[in-house]
Amino acid sequence: MKRNILACSLALALAACAGTEPEQPFTLTVAHINDTHSHFDATPGELRVEGQNLFTRFGGHPRLLAQANQLRRQAEASDQGLLFLHGGDAWQGTGYFKLNNGTMNADVLSRMELDAMALGNHEFDLDNARLAAFIEQVSFPVLAANLDASEDPHLASQENLKPYVLYAFSGVEKRRIDSLEEADDDPVVAVMGLVLEDMPDISPHVGALRFEREVASAQKTVDTLQAMGVDKIVALTHLGLERDQRLAQEVNGIDLIVGGHSHTLMGDFSNLGLARDEPYARQFTNPDGQGKTCVVQAGQYAQAMGRVDITFDGQGRLAACGGQNTLLSDNRFYDDIRRQQQDRLDKQAEGRVRNFVMAQPNIALVEEDAALREHIDGQYRPALEQAYGAVIGQVPAALQHVRLPGEKGSDRHGSDVAPLVAASQLYWVNRPEVQALTGRHIDFALVGAGSVRNSLEQGEFREGNASLELLPFANALSVLSLTGQQVAALLIDVVNQSLPEGAHTGKFPYSSGLRYQFNETQPGKGYIGQLEYLADGQWQRIQPNKLYHVVMSSYSASGNDGWEALFRAQEILSDRLDLAYVNKRLTLFPVARLSKTAEGKVQVHYANGALDCSADGVRCNTDAQAFIDYVRDQRPVLTPLAEPTVTLNRL
Repeated sequence: MKRNILACSLALALAACAGTEPEQPFTLTVAHINDTHSHFDATPGELRVEGQNLFTRFGGHPRLLAQANQLRRQAEASDQGLLFLHGGDAWQGTGYFKLNNGTMNADVLSRMELDAMALGNHEFDLDNARLAAFIEQVSFPVLAANLDASEDPHLASQENLKPYVLYAFSGVEKRRIDSLEEADDDPVVAVMGLVLEDMPDISPHVGALRFEREVASAQKTVDTLQAMGVDKIVALTHLGLERDQRLAQEVNGIDLIVGGHSHTLMGDFSNLGLARDEPYARQFTNPDGQGKTCVVQAGQYAQAMGRVDITFDGQGRLAACGGQNTLLSDNRFYDDIRRQQQDRLDKQAEGRVRNFVMAQPNIALVEEDAALREHIDGQYRPALEQAYGAVIGQVPAALQHVRLPGEKGSDRHGSDVAPLVAASQLYWVNRPEVQALTGRHIDFALVGAGSVRNSLEQGEFREGNASLELLPFANALSVLSLTGQQVAALLIDVVNQSLPEGAHTGKFPYSSGLRYQFNETQPGKGYIGQLEYLADGQWQRIQPNKLYHVVMSSYSASGNDGWEALFRAQEILSDRLDLAYVNKRLTLFPVARLSKTAEGKVQVHYANGALDCSADGVRCNTDAQAFIDYVRDQRPVLTPLAEPTVTLNRL
């Protein structure tokens, strides 16, 4: 016995001299959401069950919380660590955001007990003062390792905005720590944040912030963490799937990337009559040829939650990664898209559907968290209901919006909704009272797919459906002149940016009064095969050197979100006119030229007084007003346009 004790003591002493005991394998569960866009209520959903199309509702934040709590109970039962992460773009999307400007998001997200959130591009839609207030109010850290806020007066001293955060785990118990010395030999996981490096081109309100290169900043942060002794690293990003995959292949040392921005519902949902997308938890080899990185993302609009289980070996390297996205469904099902009580399935039929759903691995029937539902309904919903205003039209059958033609089962013409938005803008700027101001007849309209925020449900259409949901960004409309060559260059450039697998497709251009055909000639690249505009009721070819008058949002007109050709066209001189209301009177704001700051942010130089959308008495949302007037005056029954204007021929 004494010999054994002595041997053990000697072994322990030698181990102490050689260093600490080797780590044991460690498994962590990560629950994740992204691009929730203020969808606090459930959103309409459709399933195909045994050959029949059925209608229900998906998600909403009370249902997300209920699912997160279920995963927490499972983690507790198995004494296994869990993190709950948000991949950014909590802001915008519904009337709730328009009415509350981020305060409701801070309130509801804090009640969900997130562990961290990445900054999305739409978190910059207001100004940095209100973003700073949101970051200060939430109960979890907001992460961005490649963001330099040192010169920004609102965010420079914001302690809750961090490059990364450390969590130490003892079974299911976790605690935030500032250094490894506080870990007491417990496994430590770092969560680092990454934001879009080209944020100034996407978001107009970035203040004095500087955005560093994603790959270089990621590697620098990983190297810093590893030098501290942290070997389990999660990147929480808002870059889009294509950039996440590139990050996994160009940076050493990231074990898991939890992403957002491209709204990708990873996984195969064809069993529900839905799309098959990129495989969930796909692994990529790092540039050193040794390490592996697992990539996940969980769709959009609070409809689904991802759950990934990641196992680290004794050296802290990724050993296994797997899981899936789960659609979170209401338990009521209807045979009509209006989802009225009379459309609900009878008990026997609904029972069969529930049994089918419960047998599927990628959808779950989830009851909403009652306390959060009650809080939303009591605190926020009454003002929302009041804000929607008068009924101005009817939608006889649901109209689908997709960003890229071919997505979500759409055909090569894509969205039903974006062409209607473009048509509304063309109609509105050619009304006599607007033409009297501009002195121009506008030839055609262009609309970026990302500016259109939702599909249209069957039923009544109210003013608030346009201004609070469909076109919530309150953009002024702009009219400007472009040559046919500039129009063609814009379309070729933007469509080619949108085609690669996993690309950000919010920039994809839809139109009215202009029609174009784009042919993909090799994967992710192609050319325009047809480009025409409608003049005197006849389609005519666009001439390279002819000047055309075009309407679009001021956001697009400034060359944001990849519409760089428009920036180049106005860099020296512009004839652009922005349209906004000042004290309820429609007013012109002539633009002299565009420039960019050293950080790449577009600056609009007005010829006279600048357009300040935050000023008292100024209302900039002429994009939404155009749609309201179009529906009320021209199209009270909202149906797709008779003739498509966009044709995308893929390989």
